[in-house]
Amino acid sequence: MTPINQPILTRGLAAALAGLSLGLMGSGPVAAQETPATAAPPPSVQVDRGSALYGRPEGGAAAKLAPVAGPPLATAAAKLPLDKLKVPEGFKIEVYASGLANAREMTQAPDGTLYVGTRTVGKVYAVLPNPDGDGKRAVKTIATGLHRPNGVAYHDGALYVAELSKIWRYDDIANHLDGAAKPTLVYDDLPKDEAHGWKFIAIGPDNKLYVPVGAPGNIVMPPDTHAQIRRMDLDGKNAEVVARGVRNTVGFDWNPKTKQLWFTDNGRDWVSEDIPNDELNVLTEPGKQHFGYPYCHQGTFTDPEYGWGHACSEFTAPAALLGPHTASLGLRFYTGTQFPEAYRDAMFVARHGSWNRTTKLGGDVVVAKPGPDGKTAAVEPFLTGFLQDNKYVGRPVDVLVAKDGSLLVSDDYNGAIYRVSYGR
Repeated sequence: MTPINQPILTRGLAAALAGLSLGLMGSGPVAAQETPATAAPPPSVQVDRGSALYGRPEGGAAAKLAPVAGPPLATAAAKLPLDKLKVPEGFKIEVYASGLANAREMTQAPDGTLYVGTRTVGKVYAVLPNPDGDGKRAVKTIATGLHRPNGVAYHDGALYVAELSKIWRYDDIANHLDGAAKPTLVYDDLPKDEAHGWKFIAIGPDNKLYVPVGAPGNIVMPPDTHAQIRRMDLDGKNAEVVARGVRNTVGFDWNPKTKQLWFTDNGRDWVSEDIPNDELNVLTEPGKQHFGYPYCHQGTFTDPEYGWGHACSEFTAPAALLGPHTASLGLRFYTGTQFPEAYRDAMFVARHGSWNRTTKLGGDVVVAKPGPDGKTAAVEPFLTGFLQDNKYVGRPVDVLVAKDGSLLVSDDYNGAIYRVSYGR
């Protein structure tokens, strides 16, 4: 494995150092692929490199594009866009829970309790099981006042919560759903950059905690502490880098057969409407692979600023492309038995949806099926309808295979969780 502060690439070092001096962030708050809407600055204003608008053309249709802001409150259950959502024949979609403003990453305990993180409201929720089956699941707010607590992971009775720069552990969480739990600090050696700073976390088959650190802006030469995925012991010790060149992953999972890590990665903005694509990647050699950022995007396109002196063949190519600017986020392998055989061991990926394309793309859940080589995947639509007439009526963030084999989908735009089941 590579130490956290050790560079991976030595080739083109002079160019890299020059890029680094340009890539240092400004002082303003920043956001990336899915930041609340910000008015376009006047042409005379210098945009810092951490801003989602850095690199945006000043004229034409591009100048009108800005991040999509969701409603400030959760949508009432009766007004959720359920009638617009489509799934393949034989499947059914229903509302699992509502009233969870800005619902993001999900994790489920063996007792069926669903824990849900947020990015903009500073809360963590618990959705209690519904043994009576009347469709009315209780939602509790179990933590408040946190800074971007997007990431949640459950393990051995404890809930791990990742803020922007800290990871906490809430022990015996099932007996502290009233919000009185006092967390234990697990890890705080994380940057405080807002751009791509919110975390998706998960515990791997090696019993290690995995946490990404995104690039501190749209397109920058990242410091050695950024654009990577780390793993560590469950107490935060022995942290190491397992993947570099990762611009911003907000979803990953392990192939149940090979135990290899697969992850989504959001491509850079403002090259064009159609390139680069978001990526679906597979980590086959932990600590040894570099996935291209900021030198190469989508495995085939060298960056117009940082790609000079590099070839895409130097880096690990993606297993599949997920569409340009689709904000591909949550990813889970299907490990249940409820769905037909064709979906077994396939990956479901939530595409939050583009904002910096004139014609929006994404706003759906796709299924990616690994090929015979285990490294490439075919991508097919699965859950559609969040994008209507080039406007979002919902935005999927995460997917989770529930204990009963159904698929749960979080929607931060409406503050809701949907359930997709088969044949029932």
